Amino acid sequence: MNSICLVEDEQKVAAFICKGLEEHGYKVTTAGTGSAAKNLLKGEAFDLLILDVMLPDTNGIELCRQVRLTDTDTPILMLTALDQIQNKVSGLKAGADDYLVKPFHFSELLARIEALLRRKTANAKTEEHVFTFEDLKLDTWSNIVERAGVPITLTAKEYTLLELFMRHPNKILSREYIAEQVWKIDFDTGTNFIDVYINYLRKKIEKGFKNKLIHTVIGMGYILRANK
Repeated sequence: MNSICLVEDEQKVAAFICKGLEEHGYKVTTAGTGSAAKNLLKGEAFDLLILDVMLPDTNGIELCRQVRLTDTDTPILMLTALDQIQNKVSGLKAGADDYLVKPFHFSELLARIEALLRRKTANAKTEEHVFTFEDLKLDTWSNIVERAGVPITLTAKEYTLLELFMRHPNKILSREYIAEQVWKIDFDTGTNFIDVYINYLRKKIEKGFKNKLIHTVIGMGYILRANK
């Protein structure tokens, strides 16, 4: 169950949000002031924070800024009755991840929360340092690559290319995407350097092994998948 800290001084709004989120399986803890919120955050960790901009004792944007001094990971959704670009910009610069203007439909609030929590989960997964696919293993901390326990020596670009595939298994990667991610350049359709490096990589991770891992998808690009 994901836990949410809701900082909202309007009791009716807080009750409406709290009731709706609890019905969708969230655990919600509420605070009506910035100081109450600070006390909550000192003693408990939350999966997401919802901060109203207009609070009786402080500005929600300033509260967001203070939270970000010690917590850079927890998603923060700002709520405000002020539909002004400058307020949105100030909130985002203070460290908010998203902004929702009152009045709003509960379904939109729910969608924003779900999107922020998905992003948080995705970010956590990308921070994993060991990637495995079939019998292939890549450790981004040590830069060691092994297949079935056999060490494989790669050049810097070959390693970056393999890491890209390992982070996106079973997904077709276009030559354009590979060029942008690995070489940070736009792909020139008149060159074949992507194909050349793919062949270099294939030889190193597939030589001596029965199963092929990097496959060509004609007209689309390449994919890392089991040869089944």
